Amino acid sequence: MDITITRHYSLDESSMRSGALAAMEAEPDLSTFENKSGLAEDMKFLASMPELCDVTFLVGDTREPVCAVKAVLAARSRVFQKMLYQAPSPQRKKEPAPRENKLRLFLKRSSEPLLNLQNAAQQRSTFAQQLAPIQEPSSQQHQTLIIEEFEPDVFRQLIEYIHTGCVTLQPRTLLGVMNAADYYGLDELRRACAGFVQCCITVDTVCALLASAERYIQYKCTKSLVQKVLEFVDEHGNEVLNLGSFTLLPQHVVRLILARDELRADEFTKFQAALMWSKKYCDTNPNMSLKDVIGNFLEYIQFHKIPANVLMREVHPLGLVPYSIIMNALAYQTRPA
Repeated sequence: MDITITRHYSLDESSMRSGALAAMEAEPDLSTFENKSGLAEDMKFLASMPELCDVTFLVGDTREPVCAVKAVLAARSRVFQKMLYQAPSPQRKKEPAPRENKLRLFLKRSSEPLLNLQNAAQQRSTFAQQLAPIQEPSSQQHQTLIIEEFEPDVFRQLIEYIHTGCVTLQPRTLLGVMNAADYYGLDELRRACAGFVQCCITVDTVCALLASAERYIQYKCTKSLVQKVLEFVDEHGNEVLNLGSFTLLPQHVVRLILARDELRADEFTKFQAALMWSKKYCDTNPNMSLKDVIGNFLEYIQFHKIPANVLMREVHPLGLVPYSIIMNALAYQTRPA
């Protein structure tokens, strides 16, 4: 005799059981563990071992080697993917078949039996090649590419970021890394560099940023950065012009700074900065005259705003400024009209 026991639950008890089951289903017995720092270190080690990499970049004028893993580059950057895996194959144009005269037709018909024997031999050879081991495709072989657009330090930081997801930004290479990130389609890194610009422009770094701008002047990210740097120079004119690193700037950058109407610097400081730069330039170019070099900057200095005693005691004895300019400055101070 079979006995069936049926249990009836009240509404409250049933709802409590269903709620408990739903809670158990909503909170599965799972745990997520992440070790991103360890992964980054392992990927950095991978990129530092040439024998583990399958592509070598020869970077800059010195062709400094930088190794990487093609699969990682392609996964992180569509530009690298096209560069490494989608090389265009040249297509040859079909040439029109030459017209055959009667003699060629006769020779062709007479040689058909021999050609049939040769075709059969070629078919046997092709069948034997198909049975041979398949060679490794060229995409799996080690590649060597030349990179001329960026400096070795900049490109090495870019490759480090692609492999590890992190990189240390610094003012000396900031502009290069930002342009490289934009060039290779790494938007997150480009935005990080643009954000870092706001807090890294200081009196100590401003000349390094301007010097790097000369190397990457053709890229679009450079223009916005240079404008921000020049605005900082305008606000801190006297401090920037007295920096020793000011002498390392290109000549046209020095002229650009001295010619700015917004530059907040006194005229004697501008003259001293031009003199300091000219002396540094003549040290590396002994065949150049100091008077000729500093003459490139005199038009941007308003000598009539330099006090007369400073003109006669500090500027005139150097013999670098034409006497007529000094006399005109003194005359203006005497009678400004």
